[in-house]
Amino acid sequence: MESVRSIALGLWMRTGSRDESPAQAGLSHFLEHLLFKGTDRFSSREIDETFDSIGAEVNAGTSKETTTVYSRFLDRHLDRAFDVLSDMVLRSTYPDIDSERQVVIEEIAMYEDEPQDKVHDVLSTAIFGDHPLGRPIIGRADVVSSVSVPEIEAYHDERYVGSNIVIAAAGNIDHGRLIDLAQQHVACDPTSDVAPSDPAPATTTPRVCFHEKETEQYHLCLGGPGIARGDDRRFALRVLDTILGGSTSSRLFQEVREKRGLAYAVYSYSSQFVDGGHIGLYVGTRPDNVTQALDVIATELHKVSADGVTSAELERARENLKGRTTLAMESTLARMNRLGSSILMGVPLLTLDEVLAKIDAVTLDDVGALAAELYDPSRLSAAAVGANEDSFRAALEPVNPTLAAAA
Repeated sequence: MESVRSIALGLWMRTGSRDESPAQAGLSHFLEHLLFKGTDRFSSREIDETFDSIGAEVNAGTSKETTTVYSRFLDRHLDRAFDVLSDMVLRSTYPDIDSERQVVIEEIAMYEDEPQDKVHDVLSTAIFGDHPLGRPIIGRADVVSSVSVPEIEAYHDERYVGSNIVIAAAGNIDHGRLIDLAQQHVACDPTSDVAPSDPAPATTTPRVCFHEKETEQYHLCLGGPGIARGDDRRFALRVLDTILGGSTSSRLFQEVREKRGLAYAVYSYSSQFVDGGHIGLYVGTRPDNVTQALDVIATELHKVSADGVTSAELERARENLKGRTTLAMESTLARMNRLGSSILMGVPLLTLDEVLAKIDAVTLDDVGALAAELYDPSRLSAAAVGANEDSFRAALEPVNPTLAAAA
């Protein structure tokens, strides 16, 4: 990207919460934190001072399938940033582990106090059950408080290997120089084997999961299995998601918020994994509005799954997606993320024009077929965080009477 003076650089590891056993729940996320605590060459403070001294942003993230450590900095600082970032990722010495335990335990406690975030993991449990995809990425406090350094080292050395790593960069960067730095700093065996993740469940049974908590609102989710990351229908799903609840002109936003004032936040979303995925929708509403909100949502789900969408909705959603996609591609960080995740997961890397063409090629039949398959209310699970499970279950009647009646 010759028009910018910066670079976004990321090291992507194909490991996340779905690769953990129950006894390791949260280890990927805890390890991500520990990468910042120091190496033989750089202390934690020196890492912080290095990135501060070059005006850089540095951060990391853990998902169900990936861990990423990344930085954004001026192009002239590439060598220095690559040196420190790669040393953090590959050669951490895990000092100050006990203090970082407390930091992560506080993060878990903070997460438990955020019901609008918690409910999405409750939904994942409802959809995937005991499978690792059903567990929270953030992990459990009892695991974080007790896991030993040798266990952390073993997990790191097993998963942070050449065949499991992608180095991605975007911005004002020379590709040849990036290769030179990779060869200099990332001395990993690219043929090393990594144990595969447990396959995503082929089928799931709709369930209700409820997390009891005294809150001002009920935080509600409906969702079910979706499609894999490399599925060609992912472009149709993005269009469908935009129409249903992914924009301010979407059906859910208009019907639930704008027309009836039943919620401040209401939206739909989807997540894709290497071998599966899930779709979901969220609404946060006061206890006396739960029944009406779910009734309106049920009506929209029945309509979209039975009747599909209109040509006007399709055209508006396609243009919305093309605009958002193009604007995102002007960000070095967004481009780096797209490169890293695509290569890591084996998804074909398309040019911007190819992506826009894929969006333009989505038809009414494509969207209608996907809506009928994914958003039929009879296949959806339900989750909530709130004060009374019985009132939540009763409100599920218009969505799925079977769920409402289940013990």
